[in-house]
Amino acid sequence: MLLDLHITDLGVIDDAHLEVARGLNVLTGETGAGKTMVVDALALLLGERAVPGTVRAGRPAALAEARLALAGEQAAAEALEKAGFASADGEVVVARQVSTEGRNRVQVQGRMATVAALTEVTRLLVEVHGQHDFQGLLRPAVQRDLLDRFAGARALELRAAFGRAWQRLRAVTAELDALVTRAHERAREADVLRYQLGEIDAGEVREGEQAELEAEAERLRHAEALREASATAHQALAGTDDEGGAATALGLAARVLGGQGGHDPALAELARRADGLAADLADLASSLRAYAEAVQTDPARLAEVHERLALLRDLERKYGDDEAAILAFAQVARARLADLEGGVVRSEALEAEAAALRGELAEVGGALTRARRDAAERLGAAVQRELAELSMPGARFGIRVEPEEPGGPDGLDRIELELAANPGAPPRPLAKAASGGELSRVMLALRVVLAGVDRMPTLVFDEVDAGIGGRTAAAVGRRLAALAHHHQVLVVTHLPQIAAFADRHFVVEKQVAGDDTRTEVRPLDDAARLTELSRMLSGMAESGLAQAHAEELLAAATATKAAGRDAPGTPG
Repeated sequence: MLLDLHITDLGVIDDAHLEVARGLNVLTGETGAGKTMVVDALALLLGERAVPGTVRAGRPAALAEARLALAGEQAAAEALEKAGFASADGEVVVARQVSTEGRNRVQVQGRMATVAALTEVTRLLVEVHGQHDFQGLLRPAVQRDLLDRFAGARALELRAAFGRAWQRLRAVTAELDALVTRAHERAREADVLRYQLGEIDAGEVREGEQAELEAEAERLRHAEALREASATAHQALAGTDDEGGAATALGLAARVLGGQGGHDPALAELARRADGLAADLADLASSLRAYAEAVQTDPARLAEVHERLALLRDLERKYGDDEAAILAFAQVARARLADLEGGVVRSEALEAEAAALRGELAEVGGALTRARRDAAERLGAAVQRELAELSMPGARFGIRVEPEEPGGPDGLDRIELELAANPGAPPRPLAKAASGGELSRVMLALRVVLAGVDRMPTLVFDEVDAGIGGRTAAAVGRRLAALAHHHQVLVVTHLPQIAAFADRHFVVEKQVAGDDTRTEVRPLDDAARLTELSRMLSGMAESGLAQAHAEELLAAATATKAAGRDAPGTPG
């Protein structure tokens, strides 16, 4: 609920402060005094764009500030917390400054904020209905929302469930379409992958094999030289039948030294060393002999090794720098091939899911349609009764709920408000049947009917009295007073029949001093209200007849409000 509104340098308003009451608050004043500036200030706090000329002439910036109560408004409190701000004693203070250059400065709870954060909170607490908003009632989406809100929580749950299933079906069908569209491309990719994996699998690639093959090729190419070198070395160590070699000589030296080692420990140590070396040389000679006998000259094996190396190098050229890279490529390729080959299985699963979703949409959509048709009958009858109270006794109001193809996320129905404004006229869509004044009364009738289910704390009406007067104006005043039983209502009006129903009456006055024009907003006491109503009735604030008429209006309005407060149930 709106508690205070402070406006500085906005349009013709120099500085204004409104302490807004519960119930019905009314702003009146001469044409051009700046009444609509109050609504514009609230619109700025609701995140609307500032229009050219918003800032008072000669001033750098305009400022709108408001203090709002959060008591009982859980959604607004949660939005405030989500935006990173804490409530102060169940209240929130917001401000928005707009400079002549169009720059915005926003504050929530005294801290800098964005316009989006401001809007998240304020739009849950205040709703403005101006001429533009009445025109919004002509949009199908707005009409559908009104009906669903009246239908209640069950309809809103069905609509949310339908929306979730509808969005999922869109995602499923998009994926199916992609699978079908890319079927040939996927088949070609799968064929390429199968060929590549066939090459790699046929190659039986093993890490480290290439290094082994290169070493073997090197041995095969130099087999003769290797055998000759090892044989020569063996002969040098082992000797021949006619002449001993190095191993024989070292063995003789070890025996000679060993024979005298008992006389000197140092010589005995040398004898042991000689004996060890003789054993090592004998073992080395044996190994050389075995190596020389094992070396084979094998041109066929060499050709086979070269062929295998060529195959591995070809695979490396195609699939990686070494055996590890080739094997890694094969692993990725197998995973991708499995994914491609699983496309058929995926398509079948998606088709089954799509069929289930279509069934769910038909079931949920059907239940939503039934709920809407029931609500449409009740809402249409209630609004028609309200229109009769608003001086449209012959009007017929209805809500048409018809199948809509292809439908959307909000259900299977097309919702259309219809009005026959005069007896004998056929019902027609609201956009074609209602004048501006009739449209504002339809909006007010809807608001009154929805008062019991709508949680919006504060409603602001500008131009609700467009195109009406006399008895109709009094009827609008009565319905606004009834609406104020459930909401805080702020109305800008030029009609005394409406102003007479106010619980708090503000007057907007223009003051001219030389070249300076200022507008002030002040609350009226009982005596000042009579004077203002007299001015509104006759244009002459001091007219005795006008004052008598004003007293009569106030008395009638007071009696009507008292009767309404005593009546049980919602306004009707």
